[in-house]
Amino acid sequence: MKRIFGVFVLLLVATSVFCGNPKYIFYFIGDGMGPSHVLGTEMYLGELQGVIGRPQKLCFTQFPHSAFVTTYSASNGVTDSAASGTALATGTKTKNGRIGVDTEGNDIYSVAWAAKEAGMAVGIATTVCINHATPGAFYAHNISRNNYHEIAQWMLTADYDFYAGGDAKCNDAQRKELYDKARDNGYTIARGYSDYQAKADEAKKMMLYQKEVAEVIPYTIDRTSDDLTLAQITEAGIDFLYNKKKEGFFMMVEGGKIDYASHSDDVATVFHEVLDFNAAIEVAYEFYKKHKEETLIIVTADHETGGLVLGYKGDYSLNLKELQHQKVSIDVLKEILHAQGETTWGEIAKTVKENTGMDIRDSHPADEAVTITHELANKVAWEAIYDLYRKAAISWASGNHSGTFVPLFAIGEEADEFHGVMDNTDIPKTISRIANFDKKKSKNR
Repeated sequence: MKRIFGVFVLLLVATSVFCGNPKYIFYFIGDGMGPSHVLGTEMYLGELQGVIGRPQKLCFTQFPHSAFVTTYSASNGVTDSAASGTALATGTKTKNGRIGVDTEGNDIYSVAWAAKEAGMAVGIATTVCINHATPGAFYAHNISRNNYHEIAQWMLTADYDFYAGGDAKCNDAQRKELYDKARDNGYTIARGYSDYQAKADEAKKMMLYQKEVAEVIPYTIDRTSDDLTLAQITEAGIDFLYNKKKEGFFMMVEGGKIDYASHSDDVATVFHEVLDFNAAIEVAYEFYKKHKEETLIIVTADHETGGLVLGYKGDYSLNLKELQHQKVSIDVLKEILHAQGETTWGEIAKTVKENTGMDIRDSHPADEAVTITHELANKVAWEAIYDLYRKAAISWASGNHSGTFVPLFAIGEEADEFHGVMDNTDIPKTISRIANFDKKKSKNR
């Protein structure tokens, strides 16, 4: 009996040694990214190769563990990004519109905060403004997601090591005050990836933004070589947080503009954003390959946007390859059209053809003079994008959120804990449990 007990003890010791907790945690959130956003991107890549199906899979869809995630909020079956971001960050349901507070308005704390308390370095990154709903839920507390200036102040209170993405959404005076305070609190502000590389070694804490002040990083389809990419931000975050030499790191990375493009029913732009999101995950995956026994990568979404459907025609067909002809987002197309001012319908048709592949020449005589107003530019751009996604056999239920499942993919240490049908609140709870944040918190106090 004693011998059996001794073997049991040895097994427990072995388990504790070889089944460690993840030291490096990546939490990727594709804002608005539903199942059709993911599958549609892969099938689009397939059609470009002349193949039906998924010959070119995204990095994260090949992760060995997956789940479906429910997204409803405490106030509605269809969530907004504030409530869903709070659920993903804190493990607590709240009402739509609230950031880091429960249904009674009490402050609740995120898994990022728990990671910091456990001695880990922490990074928060996005492609939209850094004080937007999803990133804000990981550091701020406010009854309204629209109180952007107040939410931004919490960045300094949380005192995380690394923030990156679009500039804080507020007026110029408020932004200057915020960044002055950030510098006083030990933050280095870098503008662009090259500037980050020049400043990183001497920086204690880092804020990384675009070269010029901008509340969002441009859509992937519109970017120039001077614009930050989510992959660069992820690479910078890994570099900076890893070199902090703390008890590992926690990094939340949001592909925030998948949602923006979905609100515009702009499917080509959506697929480019999913590819950009995937490129950032590939950076984390390369890190994982060097630290397999210590790294956990989770990829999910806060909700689905648009009710994206692959197909709508009665002949059961998809023509996703048609989307390759779109060269700019609908937002930039509107700007290009409006900039034409006094012109002709022939010139308008030429612009639309060059940027979307769609032919609108029959709508008006080519030599008919016209003044492009904002309203007309918006109308022409929308009709062109609508005609393009119909040609591709795509349909959208709306320009808003839906209550459908979103996917989850995971790889690495304890990734098998994520499976089946989960609620969004289960994800941070599971991260905290498998990372032993409560025990590490006591240790580091």
